[in-house]
Amino acid sequence: MQPNTLLDALLDEAGISNAGLAAHVNQAGSARGLALRYEHTAVARWLKGQRPRGQVPDLICEVLAARLHRPITLDDIGFGMPGEAAMPHGSPLTGFVERATALWRSDEQQRPHILGAPAVTGTPAVMPVWEWENPPEDADVSRKGQTRVSVADIQMLRAARAHYELMYRKAGGVATRARVVGFLNAETAPLLRGSYSNAMGRHLHRATGGLVAVAGICAYDSDAQGLAQRYFHQALRLAKASGDRGLGAYIIALLVNQSLFMAEYRQAVAFAEAALRTAGTQITPALAADLHAMQAKAYAHLGDSKNALSCIRRAETEAESIRPGSEPDETGYVQPGLVNVQVAEALLSLGDLPAAREHADAAVGSPAHDRGRVHRLAMLTHIELRQGKADRAVEIATEMAQRAQGMESQRMRDRLRAVREHLVGSGCAGAEEAAELIDGALRVPL
Repeated sequence: MQPNTLLDALLDEAGISNAGLAAHVNQAGSARGLALRYEHTAVARWLKGQRPRGQVPDLICEVLAARLHRPITLDDIGFGMPGEAAMPHGSPLTGFVERATALWRSDEQQRPHILGAPAVTGTPAVMPVWEWENPPEDADVSRKGQTRVSVADIQMLRAARAHYELMYRKAGGVATRARVVGFLNAETAPLLRGSYSNAMGRHLHRATGGLVAVAGICAYDSDAQGLAQRYFHQALRLAKASGDRGLGAYIIALLVNQSLFMAEYRQAVAFAEAALRTAGTQITPALAADLHAMQAKAYAHLGDSKNALSCIRRAETEAESIRPGSEPDETGYVQPGLVNVQVAEALLSLGDLPAAREHADAAVGSPAHDRGRVHRLAMLTHIELRQGKADRAVEIATEMAQRAQGMESQRMRDRLRAVREHLVGSGCAGAEEAAELIDGALRVPL
């Protein structure tokens, strides 16, 4: 079940608690001759995604309409039946915008059922990718609203995306997520509900998609995997509305990375193939290299060395074609050495330690921001330990711990803990000192 962010947002707007809604629904049901005995726990289940039976959804609409002094439909409260027509407000994106902004609002308010929701798997995980890849397209994304969207607004969103991405790289997703979500609520939501032409709307949805993707990255880095997935799915829908297939492929790459983390290796392969196939000429060498490298990691985990090595060769070929300054802002993360560290991980899974060491060395020898460098040093530490070079591993782990100081990132903590465990387990000289440095980095509160 997906959390019902629409109902949650309306309850907040109406100023009704869970217990208050239950009481009002019971009263409204009594007027219809129904003997209802709902309590706050029932409302909590509705907010988690459970659909109430019988006439109760209609009663909820009735209660909220009276409180908010406007008509409220089943779609408005998240209880529209699958397959039914969406809200008749002109653009088919209207309903999506309301659902998306409701999620941002619930996230900013730190609703537990939003933050703790698990990532979906199977068909619910695949459908957003399928819908991005296949017709129908959005013929017209224009909208009429109170605020007219300008070129300056689009520039503001793009600048915000760059700002929060840089903050994420320096401080981690835990520290950055609240800020980017606050910006989405305060600045972006009013623009999406504003007035814009089809052409301006394409630019607006593209800029918003890039910003929402950063929110997803921060949620992923905070280990809120269900929330991250929902942000990625939102960003993918925005990318489709923008008409920018390259942006969509970038967001698919984020889903591929999350699939690898969740050990959904076949899904990772399929998603990467969808991005490469659908983006076509709009895909850039940097993004293609990253997608092929992640496919290689997935195949390696599946024990398919033939396909893993084939993807490694494709990744290396694409990486040779990367031209700094010719890539869109979003693919700036594919810095020199990133493909090397991805390939090193794949080769390590295949058991080819010498080749993995060569790529890991190349990755560490390339310039990178602190976050990327920590991950590269962690990979090289593992390889050195596997090759029995304990002294070198301790030296690398020490640099890794120093660079990780002050970063608020759950994914980074995972890497640090894994390195610490391997170091201490090796029993090598200097391991305890390096472990103490890692413990210092881990003491940063999340």
